[in-house]
Amino acid sequence: MDGFLLAQTRNVLRATGTRHTFADPDRAAAALRDGTAALIVGALPFDPRCPAALTAPAHANHTAGPWRPAAVPPLPAVRVVSELPATGEYQARVAKLVDLLADPAHPVRKVVAARSVLAEAAEPLDPEVIAAALLVRHPAANVFAVDLTPAGRAGATLIGATPEVLVTRHGDQVALRPLAGTTARHPDPATDTARARELLASTKNREEHAYLVDTVRAQLTPICVDLDIPAEPELISTREVWHLATPIRGRLRDPGTTALDLARLLHPTPAVCGTPTREALDTIGELEGDRGFYGGAVGWCDDRGDGEWVVAIRCAELAADQRTLRAYGGAGIVAASDPASELAETTVKLRTFLGALDCAI
Repeated sequence: MDGFLLAQTRNVLRATGTRHTFADPDRAAAALRDGTAALIVGALPFDPRCPAALTAPAHANHTAGPWRPAAVPPLPAVRVVSELPATGEYQARVAKLVDLLADPAHPVRKVVAARSVLAEAAEPLDPEVIAAALLVRHPAANVFAVDLTPAGRAGATLIGATPEVLVTRHGDQVALRPLAGTTARHPDPATDTARARELLASTKNREEHAYLVDTVRAQLTPICVDLDIPAEPELISTREVWHLATPIRGRLRDPGTTALDLARLLHPTPAVCGTPTREALDTIGELEGDRGFYGGAVGWCDDRGDGEWVVAIRCAELAADQRTLRAYGGAGIVAASDPASELAETTVKLRTFLGALDCAI
């Protein structure tokens, strides 16, 4: 896919063509400030030390309201061919992390452990058709498709349907709704409601969510006034899961702080990485290697500093051959985590993407 798509319930941004590309977010930020670029779109990697995929597009179309694809043609058959790590190895990895986190002398309090599946299609996949299928299945999600060529992944596309907004900035107003703490939905309404209530009361999940909110508070307090952070999380749901969420709002002290600046400040959040951030990031690198753009951020920023960024979860990277893709799912691990439950959580999250392709896991 040569371009960028971010389709939200309130608006859609589609960009095509290339004026400049940036693997370094510092250069992208400078281009916005010096007038070289009127708009930057793209993706930040999970590990900020890795190359980004940012573009100053030749053309951009920003429209109000949701994306309504004219038609969604059928997708070719897709099947899972491998899992990394295997389910038993993933549970062993979680058990090792639980022991690590239970040690009061260890600095890390939470680590997000991810796993991925490699899937193959019988025929080439069109990234925009995948995005449209995700939108049909998840109409309230933030659906995206991003060309990763600027990061050195020529022809690859990051595609997903995330429930999580990393940050929005319009004028001096900042808003975000971080998510942490998850339980699977159930088809029976009574059982589903009971699961939601159990999540809201769960000590383990409340602890996981508190790490996230405390980190965001510490990051935003120096740069925001009138910071509004509710004392208690709320419940939100997707087709597959319930999440704990905290809506946060504030006003910038310095109007020169852009949406791209905010995205880089907040990313990676404890919801996709852990806490403390640097130590958790290093732990993930040792255990998993390079996550690429899973757990990164997708969005845009204009030369006024306005913009919107979402967290790149419930996503997959489609290879340049358009036949193979790698989908990811993660779970927040704390000292009270249960390996089997965390494995089940990653499986449910993987179904958010794979279910739109009618691919079983």
